[in-house]
Amino acid sequence: MRWSSGRRSSNVEDRRGMRMSGKLAGGGIGTIILVLVGLYLGIDPSELLQQTGTLSSTSQSAPYEQTAEEQAQAEFVAVVLADTEDTWNAIFAKSGRQYVEPKLVLFTGAVQSACGYAQSATGPFYCPADQKVYLDLEFFEDLKRRFQAPGDFAEAYVIAHEVGHHVQTITGVMAKVHEARRNMSEAKANALMVRVELQADCFAGLWAHHADRTRGIIEAGDIEEALGAANAIGDDRLQMQSRGYVVPDSFTHGSSAQRVKWFKRGFTSGSYEACNTFETNDL
Repeated sequence: MRWSSGRRSSNVEDRRGMRMSGKLAGGGIGTIILVLVGLYLGIDPSELLQQTGTLSSTSQSAPYEQTAEEQAQAEFVAVVLADTEDTWNAIFAKSGRQYVEPKLVLFTGAVQSACGYAQSATGPFYCPADQKVYLDLEFFEDLKRRFQAPGDFAEAYVIAHEVGHHVQTITGVMAKVHEARRNMSEAKANALMVRVELQADCFAGLWAHHADRTRGIIEAGDIEEALGAANAIGDDRLQMQSRGYVVPDSFTHGSSAQRVKWFKRGFTSGSYEACNTFETNDL
């Protein structure tokens, strides 16, 4: 990926020198699981905490001495974020709207967001309550080693996907989904979340289309890297690896084939309208 000459976003918030410790009061391990699930789905888990307790955390700041590799990774993240800003500012402007740019928080170990306290094991997540994307750069190692999805474009796909959730939030999609899920069975609520995630995958492809058209960022093998990442984190593949069997009704992010399909749709079409996963029977 040709990124080094790109613009760096000013919307990166570096908390890597901040050490967090937190606990949940009144809910125990069940509450912890609920919060992590809420964060993983990109949904504000505050409602889950209303009945199970409250969360408190403490933090300590210390100078963070990054390695040369970490500095390069942080700059890469800032460039990808800037590219998403340029893409979505242009798309929104075409329809006479103004895009509200999200912040991206870099952290190490654990972090406090408006959605609660989360550890790195949660993975990258978007918090709609503060409109921020949270990322521990160590996840890129997990992407390469645990998920067998190496490459800078695979990493860019992850960032663009989380920004896709921001787009869903400021356009009202997330609020409608959150409200609709209240009166659904678990299986139907999960199926609706699959549509949310696949649309974010399509938005990631849409970013790749526009970023390459305007700045020529894509090199040979880049799209394959993104598709490899989408394939690696499909629900069916992750369930097979962890359980040895697949339960489609429990899918919340979509199968590997679906995630690949919708990223490709966004990339090949370059169209916002093509990413409407809520009005199709062909996921």
